[in-house]
Amino acid sequence: MAVSTSFAGAKLEALFLKSSSSSSSSRASLSSQAPQISGKPIRGRKTLIQRGAVRCEVAASDVSFQTDKLSALEQLKTSAADRYTKERSSIVVIGLSVHTTPVEMREKLAIPEAEWPRAIGELCSLNHIEEAAVLSTCNRMEIYVVALSQHRGVKEVTEWMSKTSGIPVSELCEHRFLLYNKDATHHIFEVSAGLDSLVLGEGQILAQVKQVVKVGQGVVGFGRNISGLFKHAITVGKRVRTETNIAAGAVSVSSAAVELALMKLPESSNATAKMLVIGAGKMGKLVIKHLAAKGCTKMVVVNRTEERVAAIREELKGVEIIYKPLTEMLTCAAESDVVFTSTASETPLFLKEHVKELPPVSPEVGGVRLFVDISVPRNVGSCVTDIETARVYNVDDLKEVVAANKEDRLQKAMEAQAIIAEESKQFEAWRDSLETVPTIKKLRAYAERIRVTELEKCLSKMGDDISKKTKRAVEDLSKGIVNRLLHGPMQHLRCDGSDSRTLSETLENMHALNRMFSLETEISVLEQKLRAKVENQK
Repeated sequence: MAVSTSFAGAKLEALFLKSSSSSSSSRASLSSQAPQISGKPIRGRKTLIQRGAVRCEVAASDVSFQTDKLSALEQLKTSAADRYTKERSSIVVIGLSVHTTPVEMREKLAIPEAEWPRAIGELCSLNHIEEAAVLSTCNRMEIYVVALSQHRGVKEVTEWMSKTSGIPVSELCEHRFLLYNKDATHHIFEVSAGLDSLVLGEGQILAQVKQVVKVGQGVVGFGRNISGLFKHAITVGKRVRTETNIAAGAVSVSSAAVELALMKLPESSNATAKMLVIGAGKMGKLVIKHLAAKGCTKMVVVNRTEERVAAIREELKGVEIIYKPLTEMLTCAAESDVVFTSTASETPLFLKEHVKELPPVSPEVGGVRLFVDISVPRNVGSCVTDIETARVYNVDDLKEVVAANKEDRLQKAMEAQAIIAEESKQFEAWRDSLETVPTIKKLRAYAERIRVTELEKCLSKMGDDISKKTKRAVEDLSKGIVNRLLHGPMQHLRCDGSDSRTLSETLENMHALNRMFSLETEISVLEQKLRAKVENQK
């Protein structure tokens, strides 16, 4: 690496702000300065020959010396940036899920849906992040980005996650997983299909993936690659559920919570235990429905407003659903044997001092009050587990229930993997086909420059007294000739991504046209993007 990582990964304002100075004199002095630099035994440096010029591997402390001597463009080309300016942008997922990370950490990382646009904006303001999306649920916190450099992008996102959550980078690195390009694509397709869920085949995650697209619409940073990835993931999720029927009989997190509670209660008390559900959102509604499906005909629901509870009551007419406001939550808990919590509260609703004051439950239900907390962040403080007359279960404890249901779906999961592999190829082909877009634009611009130049020569030879009609006819003629000449090359640069052979030929045509017409400019695509990011941040 030509320059220390701290220099290469830093913001590039210093590079581009100095570009207004005389770059020609700086370039001219480069060759004369290099021998002087390498001629002295400067600690922390070594000379390298690259493209016939001498460049230095400079320690971080010596960067300021180089900054004063070189133009912005030369610095970029002779620094570590030279190593990655020709990299293709990568799709990267930095994730922490129920499989790798305890709930205590996940709840610190959780980002409410309303904050997703803000998070996307902050992520895309990072030097090496071009596009971003956030998938934050009770079981996972995953950030998808298009990174201009894999290593630097991951480093910046991890530091951002640490800053927003308060979790040290070292601790995040112990639990996170990193996936790139095809692996990242395969992962989000598995997630959308329910194959990576705690409950194999559960359907709620597909709705959450759809919500990412809905929230991202119109948000700067939720760009072509990321939006295309998530939209394709929705298609995959739907196709897997339709063709494999993997969701048939599958339990959601909410139904697993109900099953767990009934497993922990004495069998004789399943029908008589007093149930309390706190929260009537999506998760709470599912808990109520699953309780009803298990034979519970009466329950109390605590919610901020009665509107949602009334709608659920209308839907489940055979079940007695009693509404209570949040102000009566502790009173209701005192009269309940099982308490389900599923609210968006960022602070615990139940702490040790609250639960300690609750009266004991009947020996008929085991003498222990059950708290089943399926919220992230948790609604029931971990301190409640110290109380002998209470048992607390969270989303991580649902594995016990899930294990019993997994075997029935493993065969369907294998069928789903075949679908995912097929869809992954289609998405990668589509993404590869996007590579030809810059070449199409450059070829059109190249032809247009020639057309305009030759048209002006022609019109000047025809004199000033030619009519507007003649001028227009000559201009139309020039446009017609150019369009006819470009038609063939343009057709060979377009690809719908459905045929891997056609895609391969298309990319070969792209490289050939770049060579034939010298369309590869001095400033690489990545360098242009870096310049644009710096300009936007001014």
